[in-house]
Amino acid sequence: MPTDCLSFRDTNYFSDFICDYLDEKSELKDLYNRFPTIENFKAQIEEKSKSFGSEARNLISQVLENQYSGIDISELTQENIRSLSSERTFTITTGHQLNLFTGPLYFLYKIISTINLTKQLKEIYPKYNFVPVYWMASEDHDFEEINYFNFKGKKIQWNSNQTGAVGHFTTDGLEDVFKVVASEFGPGKNAEQLKLWFQEAYLDHNNLADATRYLANALFGKQGLVILDADDKDLKRLFIPQMKKELVEQTAFKTVSETNKTLENLDLKIQVNPREINLFYMYDGSRERIVEDGGIYSVLETDISWSKSELLKHLDEVPERFSPNVIMRPLYQEVILPNLCYIGGGGEMIYWLQLKSNFEAHKVTFPILLLRNSALIKSKKQADKLSKLNISDKDLFLDRNTFINKKVRKISNIDIDFSEQIKHLGEQFEDLHQLAQQTDKSFLGAVKAQEVKQLKGLKHLEKRLLKAQKRKLADEIERCTELQEQLFPSKSLQERNTNFSQLYLEYGENLIVELITHLNPLSGEFAIITV
Repeated sequence: MPTDCLSFRDTNYFSDFICDYLDEKSELKDLYNRFPTIENFKAQIEEKSKSFGSEARNLISQVLENQYSGIDISELTQENIRSLSSERTFTITTGHQLNLFTGPLYFLYKIISTINLTKQLKEIYPKYNFVPVYWMASEDHDFEEINYFNFKGKKIQWNSNQTGAVGHFTTDGLEDVFKVVASEFGPGKNAEQLKLWFQEAYLDHNNLADATRYLANALFGKQGLVILDADDKDLKRLFIPQMKKELVEQTAFKTVSETNKTLENLDLKIQVNPREINLFYMYDGSRERIVEDGGIYSVLETDISWSKSELLKHLDEVPERFSPNVIMRPLYQEVILPNLCYIGGGGEMIYWLQLKSNFEAHKVTFPILLLRNSALIKSKKQADKLSKLNISDKDLFLDRNTFINKKVRKISNIDIDFSEQIKHLGEQFEDLHQLAQQTDKSFLGAVKAQEVKQLKGLKHLEKRLLKAQKRKLADEIERCTELQEQLFPSKSLQERNTNFSQLYLEYGENLIVELITHLNPLSGEFAIITV
């Protein structure tokens, strides 16, 4: 499996914000604790050790034992769960929504990045244990974002009228989806494995959280992955002090709003804006925001309300009904886990970089932030075709028009690049401007108008000739664009569109094995892999 790489900036698919973070631009340094280098984990371990006690360790280990009861798990996962009670054990965590059948391909890259980083850390810091954790976003309520996956250009979708936290959703209706899946996957050994995973995950479990745990464990249990559902009464009890502070002092709104002002001054994109209260209330199949007005706390879209003292008492009694939003979820994670590093995508990294001040207000250690691995997977056949057509890896990432124009110029025996002529024309008009300046300045406007007209005409002629060459070279251009479309479906990154099942059909269990072998979480580059 040959592997090449490209800088994230050169792909043109990642924001300047993230690329600046990867380049360690000085203006961003106040937004994070430590940059993700293998050496920086030493200080992160020391800092987290001082702030994470045995009570939380024992509780997370026990909760996971309960959540895994009745599930066939590997010895390595079992060891990892038990080791969490030890002061020498730390976690590396990634989080993801409960997408149907894992959703886009980058689900695999997130988890593999997490697994591989724990292995690298163990080599450098052998006296410690490092556990890869997948945090299931079971309290999310954006069902439309997760109820489908793409397979060979088709959208396979689960329709349901259920509301509230998606982890609680029953798996009713997925029998019909399975019929579609079985038909689309077709026959063959790899297809049968995919169908078995879908059936055992979604038809043999009662809710979406249990189904997702089963599937992630089937894919990565051998690698020791630990899957956590933090929608748990005992875990939320640990988070009560932070939730009380949020309800009474509106800490996140104040701290994150200040950070956002800093980002705006740097012309950086803001990913999330805090609410005055960044907690939801979950009850009777709903998950709605908590708001405060004149000392009365209420739940939107309901008749539920409390005074401050009533609300705090209610929180002590039923903490499981309180749910952190996107601003508070990261804090919750770091309160209940002995975590060193969070691994996420570009959008996640940006909103995490908005949150450090809120962590400081709660005196909770801010984790190292690592951009997950990204990759483009191509077959040997596709690689051979690209080589014959003289298409480089970097060319593939160009937008469609630029890609076609560059290819036309490359394969054409006529040089349709008027940049030299345009430059020469500009020089000629510079002389004319000087001549008009010296003789009669009233002619300057006429000279400028003539310059604009001729430059426009030259560029128009270049476009017409290029268009004519495209028609002449249509067959070869079509072969090029067809390959780009295969690798960049819907003109987006493969990893953001394609489901793993499409590649698993072709490569089987070798797909995950090879990705684990070749993805390096600390490389800081976009991988291009030939299978």
